[in-house]
Amino acid sequence: MQHRDRNKGRDKNRDRSSDELKEKVVKISRVTKVVKGGRNFRFSALVVVGDEKGNVGSGLGKAVEIPDAIRKGIESAKRNMIKIPIVDTSLPHEIIGKYGAARVLIKPAAPGTGVIAGGAVRAVLELAGVKDVRAKCLGSNNAINIVKATLQGLSEMRTVADVAKDRGIPVEDVTE
Repeated sequence: MQHRDRNKGRDKNRDRSSDELKEKVVKISRVTKVVKGGRNFRFSALVVVGDEKGNVGSGLGKAVEIPDAIRKGIESAKRNMIKIPIVDTSLPHEIIGKYGAARVLIKPAAPGTGVIAGGAVRAVLELAGVKDVRAKCLGSNNAINIVKATLQGLSEMRTVADVAKDRGIPVEDVTE
């Protein structure tokens, strides 16, 4: 019986693009589980990965050692990537991302503004490739929920071309 290579039929560009991904560790937490024999310590790492061209994802890894937790978080983030529309150096429109009690207000900004956002939101927006944007965390400041709220908001972004295509009308009619 002949053994087949699992990666043989896969696209080579996909493997090459994974080398271009940049990652950022947003938060590392030590979590404790109290058991009969004492306490079990583990680490959880919240990691964001992106190619700075509109693709971004986040992942949470848990392990006994910090490097293993980060590695697992990176693998999880690569599996959970989303594509966001970028218009020039900013976003197409304002949006509020929601996840749990966390709300993230994300607004496009004029060229040259830079990324005006807090730690967790900044990591997501910078790795997504957005250069000019303003963001504000509303409600919860939990880093995991803030990252998920940011990604949820970015995933709902739509360009004028997308709206025109959905409505079945020319782009000029949408902008009027």
